[in-house]
Amino acid sequence: MADDRSAQQEFSLDALGEEVGSIREFVEQQSRRDEVQQKAFDALYTELKQYKEDFIYQQEKPLLLDLLLFYDSLNWFQQSLVKQEMSAEVIADSFQYLIDEFLELLYRRDVVPMEGRERFDRETQKAIKVVYDADPAADYAVRQVLKRGFSRGSRILRPEEVVISRFDAGRTAGDDPDNT
Repeated sequence: MADDRSAQQEFSLDALGEEVGSIREFVEQQSRRDEVQQKAFDALYTELKQYKEDFIYQQEKPLLLDLLLFYDSLNWFQQSLVKQEMSAEVIADSFQYLIDEFLELLYRRDVVPMEGRERFDRETQKAIKVVYDADPAADYAVRQVLKRGFSRGSRILRPEEVVISRFDAGRTAGDDPDNT
């Protein structure tokens, strides 16, 4: 019987050793798999980061090239002013050319100036100043455009900044409407 017990203990130790070896092998395989997964994740993360940076660059590049062309035009204009090569009429025409060139740059990005309105519109305009008037017909009339508004598609990028009139019954026809 002692030999049976000894054989059982030996068998049990052998089985335990095999089980521990099997567990050790499993842990090592899991560790190698985790390393492979981590390397794959790192490679994908690096690739995604590079793709994102390249995507942003590719999206900005056409705008930046247009801005550089506009910069060249501004430099030409400045050099012409410094050298005093142009008459006042040519300067005015050249400056209008720069404005038109800049608007063209905006058009290529689907940015367009908004149509001006004679009556104040809260959706597309921002009242910067209010001038009171005795004429009820002048209520909410746009007196002056301070900054032109721009939109892209159906979205407003910048509302038009305006000075508006407001009717004030306390004023008489002889009152100065600009005196607020």
